[in-house]
Amino acid sequence: MTTNEFAEFHDELRSVAGDVLAKDGDVSWQALADAGWTGLEVPEEFGGAGAGFAESAVICEEIGRAAAATGYFGALLACGALKALAPSDIRDRLLCGTATGEVRAAVVPEGFRLENGLLSGTCDFVPDADGADRLLVVATVESDVPVLVDATGLTVTAQPVLDETRKLARISADGMDVADSAVLLFDGNAHAAVRALLDRAAVAVACDSLGLAQAMLDATVAYVKVRSQFDRPIGSFQAVKHACADMSVALAVSRQLVGSAVDAVAGGHDAGPAASMAKAYTTAAAVEIAGKAMQLHGGIGYTWESGIHVYLKRAALNRSLFGSPAAHRQRLVQRYRARSY
Repeated sequence: MTTNEFAEFHDELRSVAGDVLAKDGDVSWQALADAGWTGLEVPEEFGGAGAGFAESAVICEEIGRAAAATGYFGALLACGALKALAPSDIRDRLLCGTATGEVRAAVVPEGFRLENGLLSGTCDFVPDADGADRLLVVATVESDVPVLVDATGLTVTAQPVLDETRKLARISADGMDVADSAVLLFDGNAHAAVRALLDRAAVAVACDSLGLAQAMLDATVAYVKVRSQFDRPIGSFQAVKHACADMSVALAVSRQLVGSAVDAVAGGHDAGPAASMAKAYTTAAAVEIAGKAMQLHGGIGYTWESGIHVYLKRAALNRSLFGSPAAHRQRLVQRYRARSY
């Protein structure tokens, strides 16, 4: 396929996703499976669509644009984790189940250790773990090499947050027995695989923030064109024009950074720097854009009926999920400082 053909496919995917999400803000797991999203990146040999992260990024952006409550983020990470594993019967069955929607898995990315067959640890704010029927736990073994544990019997405690469109949970275990068959090995460099999984998560969150920021800019521009004061649309006022222009510039920069990060993840390259730049800038910009949208909507923007508060709260949570802007900037500093020696 040429680049233009990919662009056309992504536009079609974006349109279909918009239609699915427009029907209901709370999209069920079965609806995701029926739409083919749970198996979007699952290889065709396991019943999936065989697409890549670039296609998943389109879905993530549209989910953010709609501020929809879905379990897609958990499926996105689970698929990425499973594809990074060495071939095994368990991996293959989980991929097949993910493609059909029969398996609803979530990834616990950190905080656990596996010693002498016993799993212990705690991880807070795990997306889509509450309601998942399989938890894939990244745990370090005695040699500090990470493995993936297909765990059952973990303690799952819901963690409500201000953003009601997301389900987060604390996952914990204290010396839980794990069968040898449930310990799955990463294919190749395990540390690199885990880093790639975390980069994948960070970029997916950035895509969500990009979509919600676009929705806020579109809603604001539409509003200032029709809201009048002193017999003039408020969009004709210079201060309002400048605010909208600032929003547009921040969104344009975000789109470039996210695009580069998506390309890096989709291409299987070291996405660390691109992911950190996209996550740090885009999630912070989305909070600013949503805040300006609320301000420019005037009094109505502060009411529950406007719905802007939903986007602002989601943007604030995205800013913290999988690394704050400060944490990602520090990661970039450490990387470039190490290269300077």
